[in-house]
Formats: sequence, structure tokens, C-alpha cells
Amino acid sequence: MPATHSSVWWPGHPVFLELGQRRYDITTRALVIGILNRTTDSFYDHGSYFNLDRFFERAEQLVEEGADLLDVGGVRAGPGPEVTEEEELDRVVPVIASLRERFDVPLSVDTWRAPVAAAAFGAGAVVGNDISGFADPGYLSAAAKAGASVVATHIRLSPRVPDPAPHYDDVVAEVARFLLVRAERALASGIPADRIILDAGLDLGKTADQSLLLLQSSARLASLGYPLLVSSSNKAFLGVLLGLEIGERRDASLASAALGIAGGCRLVRAHDVAGTCKVRDLLAAIAESAPRREAGWDQASRTSLGSGVLR
Repeated sequence: MPATHSSVWWPGHPVFLELGQRRYDITTRALVIGILNRTTDSFYDHGSYFNLDRFFERAEQLVEEGADLLDVGGVRAGPGPEVTEEEELDRVVPVIASLRERFDVPLSVDTWRAPVAAAAFGAGAVVGNDISGFADPGYLSAAAKAGASVVATHIRLSPRVPDPAPHYDDVVAEVARFLLVRAERALASGIPADRIILDAGLDLGKTADQSLLLLQSSARLASLGYPLLVSSSNKAFLGVLLGLEIGERRDASLASAALGIAGGCRLVRAHDVAGTCKVRDLLAAIAESAPRREAGWDQASRTSLGSGVLR
């Protein structure tokens, strides 16, 4: 088998991910995560979905477009007005409970606060998406107690702290080491490997060139042994590299998603779910064709390739 198949399209062994009671075969088919902001100052939608009616309309749209997961966040990652823990709880926990009743898709909570994560798990979330790299010492224990999956994200400083001139001697190596340490902490807290996801944290304490290099190095990060998430949708590095305003980055976002998936990312966090699903489906069709045929896989071996869901 050509090297590109083992390092990009086809890792040479099945890759599974557990989200709540569902187990996914993500060996060749990535999962698309729909972004749901319950914030007043999101960099992308500027609070367009803070209103509850608009929020649930947006959720329904994302599900209809094919989102495999919905990721709910109540505080933007970048600098902005203070949002207290009580405010964040009020923003995300009730809507997660409502989303669980309305839609049959796994739910993720985008928070770095352990109490918010714990409350969200109680309301129905099955993933804790933490951009702080588990800075809150109670985060992993809360996830382990709830049986939740976690996203370990690299960040150089802390959420909401400006980092205008980040420096790394070797950004890919440093991010890889950081992520492995966080994965080991998750394992030590009782979270199994198939519930641990890694995210390089594009734009989080990185220049545009550093984020691009990390995206280009997805295969190296995917080889760390855990499902890799790419979150590049409409981000600043795309705008800097291509001279695009936020509303002009759709095509660049889809291209970056394609590059990430081709490099081994098996979760894609996106605003444009419909477009990202089309990109994902094409790449899955390619990945499920030649590599498996060359490897001698028969039809019986191809479990649930249409949806990726095993149970």
C-alpha cells in the first residue's frame, strides 16, 4: 500500500470514537460538528443566535444539514466582556437540556470551567470541549464521572487572554507534546482512549503561519494515536493568509477542512455544515475505495460505512 494511504487516507487500522452510548467508526469518515454559539459577541455571528428562538432555529438547520454533533458554547474564546460562571451556566445548560429533547444527535459543551461542564453533562452533553487544555483541575474528574468524552486543545496562554506575538522553537513538536501530556492526564483520570480527542488549537496563541503549519502537519498530529479535531472554520489565520474578511472565508474554510481530513483529522468543527459534509463525504468515498480494496477488505468488513455509527 502506498505510504500516503497509511499516513493520510487510511491509517492501516480501524479508529473508533465513543460519544455517550454511541460508538463510531471514524477510520475513513470524519464527523462534522455544528457550531452553536449562545454568546453575545461571537467573532463569527456577533450574537445572532443568542435569542432562544434564533438559537433553536439554527440548531434545527445544522441538524438538517447533516451535523453529527452540536457544540454549544456560552463564552467566546477571545478577549471580551467578562462572563461569570453563573451567566455561562444560564446560557448553556438549559439549551443543552432542550436540544437533547429535540434532536437525536450527541451534544458537546464548549467550556473550560469544570462546574459548567459537569452541569452540561447532567443536562445531556456527552463531550467536554475544553480549549484551555484542562486548566481547571476538576474538569477531567467531572468528565470521567459522567462518562463523557473530552477534547484536549492546545493553547499557549489561557482563554480570553490576548497573545499577539506567540513564539515557539518548533510549534508542531511543542503542540504534539502538550497534547500527549493532556491525553495522558485524561487517561489517568479514568477516561478511556476512545473518548479522548485532540485539537491543535488553530488561532489559539498562534500566528497565521503557525496555524497553517499545524494544519499542514495534521498527519503528524493524527499519528499520536487519538482522534484529531480540526477547528479552522472562518478563523483569523485564513483571513490573514488570503486577505479575507470574516464573511468571505467560506471557501477557504471548506478547503482547510479538506486539508485537515486528508491529513487524518476525523472531526471537523464547522459553521457551514452542509458544505463541510459534502467535502467529508467525497473524501470518505475516496478513502473507502482504493485503500480498502488494496488491503483486501471484503464487503462484510465494511461495518456501517454509510453513517459511521456502529451503535
